[in-house]
Amino acid sequence: MNLTRSQFDILSFLGEQNDGENLTQKEIALAVGHPVKSAESIEETINHLKEDGLIANCNLTNVGKNALEPYRVKRAVFIAAGFGSRLVPITFNTPKPLVRVNGVRIIDTLLDAVCAAGIGEIVIVRGHLSEQFDQLKYKYPNIQFLENPIYNESNNISSAMCARFMLQNAYVLESDLFLKKPALISKYQYTSNYLGVPVELTDDWCFETHDNIITRLKVGGTNCHHMFGISFWNQTDGAKLAEHIRQVYQMPGGKERYWDQVALEYFIKDYAVEVRECSFDDIVEIDTLNELKNIDENYRL
Repeated sequence: MNLTRSQFDILSFLGEQNDGENLTQKEIALAVGHPVKSAESIEETINHLKEDGLIANCNLTNVGKNALEPYRVKRAVFIAAGFGSRLVPITFNTPKPLVRVNGVRIIDTLLDAVCAAGIGEIVIVRGHLSEQFDQLKYKYPNIQFLENPIYNESNNISSAMCARFMLQNAYVLESDLFLKKPALISKYQYTSNYLGVPVELTDDWCFETHDNIITRLKVGGTNCHHMFGISFWNQTDGAKLAEHIRQVYQMPGGKERYWDQVALEYFIKDYAVEVRECSFDDIVEIDTLNELKNIDENYRL
């Protein structure tokens, strides 16, 4: 069963809740509503879902759970092989994802969110000081590791090459993002998307969009979305990416490309990737030692 966006929003919201919370229809409408959907239209969709047997007493039925299954996130792939040159000298001895911020490893904020969403398959592509990632197995025993032997000879597209057959119904996460809002990692996603913050001006990587679909990836822009490296790829797009990553990687200069450029630049006509909006309060991107010092005073000593 293919769900409409409104149906998905309601069912996935209920799927994230615990049965027995006794939510009212109005509370559900308020929780999933946004400016282009009136409470009345959402309540109408809820009534149709009830009539079709997907909801009963404002809880998912087994039919509703089955309808959500194609939208369940099956795995999370972490890009964690890089050196982290802008965080020298700390990264001489510690991979950037394992650097602690106020006592918490950066990657743990992402891993905890993935585990809380019930995503059982976790894959980490590692390279620099790869053996140090073994310590994660004590807390997250179901982690699988993929080795990137040429991480220091290429950009992160080489890590995507290592995991290119594992991107269907999957999150892909840059492992040096300090996640402050775990709910951004949910167990269901409707379609392929990237996290982005709407901004008037940025000199960083950003998206141009039309009707919420990414139309251009670039560095610096106005009235655009600041890019964060957390994306989701549905089954169809994930399957296409395997071949497209290989093609870009093998083109002249391909090893110097970022993996995000594959779908958002070189093959952008083959994808319709949405922006999933967040805020700068939700994620912290720590690129430099000064930024780390501003967040954690222990590094000022």
